[in-house]
Amino acid sequence: MKGQDQFATLTLRGVGRRFGATDALKNLDLEIGKGEFIALLGPSGCGKSTALNCLAGLLPLTAGSIWLDDTRVDVLPPERRGFGMVFQNYALFPHMSVRRNVAFGLRMRRLAKSEVTRRTEEAIQLVQLQEHADKLPGQLSGGQQQRVAIARAVVLEPSLVLMDEPLSNLDAKLRLEMRTEIRRLHQSLGLTTVYVTHDQEEALSLADRLVVLRAGEVQQIGTPEDLHNRPANWHVADFMGYRNLLRLTAGDKVGDGVRVEGSGLSLVATAVGGVPPGTPVLTAVRPEDLVVTGGTGAAAPNRIGATVEVVEYQGRELAVEARTADGVLLHVRSEQRLAPGDEVTLDVAVDRLLAFPEDDGDVAEEASTLDGVPAMSGRESAG
Repeated sequence: MKGQDQFATLTLRGVGRRFGATDALKNLDLEIGKGEFIALLGPSGCGKSTALNCLAGLLPLTAGSIWLDDTRVDVLPPERRGFGMVFQNYALFPHMSVRRNVAFGLRMRRLAKSEVTRRTEEAIQLVQLQEHADKLPGQLSGGQQQRVAIARAVVLEPSLVLMDEPLSNLDAKLRLEMRTEIRRLHQSLGLTTVYVTHDQEEALSLADRLVVLRAGEVQQIGTPEDLHNRPANWHVADFMGYRNLLRLTAGDKVGDGVRVEGSGLSLVATAVGGVPPGTPVLTAVRPEDLVVTGGTGAAAPNRIGATVEVVEYQGRELAVEARTADGVLLHVRSEQRLAPGDEVTLDVAVDRLLAFPEDDGDVAEEASTLDGVPAMSGRESAG
């Protein structure tokens, strides 16, 4: 079994979807090459599932168009687009065996019985469910049911596979196993995949490129490395694990960086976007980039004193919450053994501390105020 060579490029041009007076998706421009794995990423309500449903034909567009090479497909009904769909809730027929569930779409296409049998058995073997082929879905685990749903999608040899948060109902161990399985199937079958998730770790591990959405609009499109290391704005940084977001004020340039100050802090950050002196900025740093040091030796450009308040054991690392003398709460990850009450010195490299312009009125709504100190705590797994 192999993916069909039905197109070279899938193109979304100005795609939009409005519900009443609300734009759920606005002006989405995206070009997807054959064999790519694209992840649509963002918190609940950002427009990612709307985009997927527009692709699938489950929602009509209110703006823009969708093209497979030179063929416009947004005007076609779902069954004529040739796409496979894997739903969050599996959507299996409970009264049909695994084998009959997988074969259902092929039978609806009235293929020869021998062809249905061959392709069904291949698909079941691909997802390693040979021993369960005669069981009903209710007799399977969640991970096994998701494998059936994936087999049912790929058995049709679709030009494009659409996956809507397919792992969200699984426990942590199964999520890891199924992530590997999905990536293996994508590579071995040469599939083109569009995958919706709110989990940035899942997206980073699976996708060739990520599309981060917020309030129906694209914030950034790029490789996992691009978004992980070079977020385009503070919204992307917030969602990509820059858990420490601090409201500070930009000062003068310092070498290749810019001075940022406030709440008892005076640091040198890498500016992303225009941050003229005197303007408010949101300064972002990942917990793992705040390094616990002894506070000795040459003075670092960014050295912060803090007191440990909370320590969570997470295997090789500790997740630590520490607070500065002026009340700024910082999230830290460290291999050092720490305990509440410990005084620590934190260093962060200039290129790991990013300063973004506070250019959006939504900051006031999205920020949290901690003990009267302007600071924000990122959302690692928004719904």
